[in-house]
Amino acid sequence: MIVEKTDGLFVGRRNGETLCIEAWGTDALRVRATRYPQFSGNDWALIERPVEQAVVEEKPGTPCVVGNGSVPTSSWFVTNGRVSCEVNPYGVLSFYRDGELFLREHFRNYDGTVSRESHCLKVEGRTYRAHIGGDYRIVQKFEGNPGEKIFGMGQYQQAQTDLKGCVLELEQRNSQVSIPFYVSSLGYGFLWNNPAVGRVTFGENVTEWVTECSKELDYWVCVGDGPREIIESYTAQTGRAPEFPDDLMGLWQCKLRYRTQEEVLAVARECRRRDVPIDVIVIDFFHWPRQGDWCFDPVYWPDPKAMCDELHEMGIKVCVSVWPSVDKKSSHFEEMWERGLLIRTERGTNQTYEYQGDCLEIDCTNPEARAYLWDILRANYADLGIDMFWLDNAEPDFAVYDFDNYRYQLGPALACSNIYPQWYSRAVWEAQVADGWKNPVNLLRSAWAGSQRFGNVVWSGDVPGTFEALRDQLQCGINVGLAGIPWWTTDVGGFMANDWHDPDFVELLVRWFQFGTFTSVLRLHGNRGPYNIPALDDREFGGGYLFTGQPTELWQYGEEAERIMRAYLALREELRSYIASLFAQASADGSPLLRALFYEFPDDQTAWETYDEFMFGPRYLVAPVLELGMRERAVYLPAGTWRDLRDGTLVEGPTTMTAAAPLKSIPVFELVSREG
Repeated sequence: MIVEKTDGLFVGRRNGETLCIEAWGTDALRVRATRYPQFSGNDWALIERPVEQAVVEEKPGTPCVVGNGSVPTSSWFVTNGRVSCEVNPYGVLSFYRDGELFLREHFRNYDGTVSRESHCLKVEGRTYRAHIGGDYRIVQKFEGNPGEKIFGMGQYQQAQTDLKGCVLELEQRNSQVSIPFYVSSLGYGFLWNNPAVGRVTFGENVTEWVTECSKELDYWVCVGDGPREIIESYTAQTGRAPEFPDDLMGLWQCKLRYRTQEEVLAVARECRRRDVPIDVIVIDFFHWPRQGDWCFDPVYWPDPKAMCDELHEMGIKVCVSVWPSVDKKSSHFEEMWERGLLIRTERGTNQTYEYQGDCLEIDCTNPEARAYLWDILRANYADLGIDMFWLDNAEPDFAVYDFDNYRYQLGPALACSNIYPQWYSRAVWEAQVADGWKNPVNLLRSAWAGSQRFGNVVWSGDVPGTFEALRDQLQCGINVGLAGIPWWTTDVGGFMANDWHDPDFVELLVRWFQFGTFTSVLRLHGNRGPYNIPALDDREFGGGYLFTGQPTELWQYGEEAERIMRAYLALREELRSYIASLFAQASADGSPLLRALFYEFPDDQTAWETYDEFMFGPRYLVAPVLELGMRERAVYLPAGTWRDLRDGTLVEGPTTMTAAAPLKSIPVFELVSREG
C-alpha cells in the first residue's frame, strides 16, 4: 500500500483503490474508499465538519510469509481519542477501543502472518463489482463478534429486538424505516453513511453490508462507555431534534378518515362537550379533489379557514395529510412533468404509484420541486390556518418496489432512494422555518439517518391491529430510538382492524392506548371495519366516493374501555412537565423518550436481555401487556428502589416479580432511588 500521511489524515492507495481515514467527532473515525479517481464529496448524514485531528503513526508489524521467505512489514494506526484503526500493508482494517479490538474486516485465512497472495479463498473485506456503464455494487465484510448484541437500524416489523443474526433490507417501505446506524453491546456505534438500496447481514461469522449502486464506500465509527454516550456522539454529528412545543404533548385525534369539515368540527365539539382534551386533530387523505392538487375539495370543505379558526378557539392544532403522489389528471401534473419535478421511470410506463389514480411522485431531491411544493402548501393550507403537515407515503410508497426502475435528480434510486423521506420532510420543514414558523412539527411515515433534526414525528406506519403487531411496535420503538430518532409513535389500536366492536379488538385498543401513553406522541388513528358507511357521492374524483372507516374516538368502544383510556389520558396530562423534560433532553443529547432498559442501566446484563419492557425517560419503567387475556406478567426491575405507580408499593431491585395486570392497568414503576 502506498501511503500518503498528511496532517490528521490517512490516505492509502493500492490496486486502484483509494482509502481515506480521518477523525470525525469525539472518539470517532470516518472511513471512505473508492475506485474512482476522487471522492464524491457527499457527506450524507454527517453534518458537522471535523475539528479533530487524527494521530497517524507507522509502527512495525509481523513479517509476512512470501514464498519460502519473509519480508518485514509495518502497519499504520489512525487514532482519535479512544478509538483507533490499524491499516495493515494489505489494507485490512482493525478497530480498537482503548486498545481492545472490537471490529475487524473479514479477510479469510488472514492471521497477521500470511500475505494476500498466499491465501486460497480470495475473500476480501471490501469488494467492488462494476455495473455496466456505471457505478459499483460494493460489499463490506467484517468478522462476526461472538456474544455481541446489536440494536438500532430504524424500524423493521419483526419480533427480534437484538439484531444479531438478522438480515435487514436497506430499503424504505410502508412501516419499514431503514436508518443504517446501530449501537453495539461492545461499546461502539456504526453508521453506514450511504443512502443506497442494499442489505446488511449481522451473522455470527460475518457482518456484511451490501450497497447495490454507489461510487464509494463510506462509514463512521464511534466508541463510548454506553449507549447514551454513543447516541450523544452520533447525534452530535447527524443532528438532534429541535424544541418540541408544549401544546402538542397531549392526545392527537385522527381516523381514516374525516370526510368533511363538519365531521371534523363535530368530533372536536363532542370532545369539548365530553371534556376529552385533545391537542391536535388530524385530517387524513382524500380531502383533496385529486392526488397532487394539494388543496381542500370545496364540495366538502367549503370554508377551511373558518374550520381552523373554530378549532384554534378550542385550543386544538390542525394537521392535514399531504401525499407526494401526483395524479396525471391533477391540476399540477402537466407543469410538473414538463419541468422535470417528478420521479422518472427508466423503462416501461411512466407510473410509480397506482392507488386511486395513475400517479407519479414528486422528486423531493430536486430543490426546484421542493420549492414548488411548498408554494402550493403555503397558499392552500398554511395561509388558511393549518398548523402541521402529515407527510404520508414518505418512503415514497411505490406501486412496485423495483428500485432499479426509478430515477431522481439526485441519481438512480438504487443509489439514493433511502434518503428520500428526509428530503420530503425538508421540503416542508425548512420552508416553514424560512417563513418564520416557530418549532414546526410534522408527522412522517419514514426517515433516514439525520431525519431527527427536521422536526419529524415518525410513526410506525400501516400496521395490523393485532397483539402480534403491538409486540413488534415495542421492538420498533426501542430500535428506532437507538437509531437516533427520539420522536416516535404508533397508530393506537393499529391501523387495520376488521371489526371495531369485537371484544378482542377492544381489549387490544385499551392495551395499545396504555402503551401509547408512554411514547412521544399519543395518537388515536385507524382504519376500522366493517366498511358499511355509505359514500357521500359517486363522482370519480374527490373525497366523496372513497370509503371511510369506523370511529376511533375513545368514547366509541364502551364504558369500560372509555373509563380506562380516560384514566391514562389523565395520567398523560399529569406527566406533561416530565414529558417536556424528556423532549428537552432529546434536543440536548439525542436521548429517545422510549428507551431500552440497558440505555439507563448499561452495567446490568439482564437489562441487555430484556426487551418486553422499556424506560420512559430515566424515571418510569413500563411493562406493557402484549398478549390477549393476560392479567399478570413478569417484570424485571434493575437495581434501585421502585414505586408501583398504581398503589405506591415499594420494591427493591434487582428482582424479577410477578405483577398484576388487570385490564384497567399495566405495571408501571417509578424509580425512587438508584441506590436501592
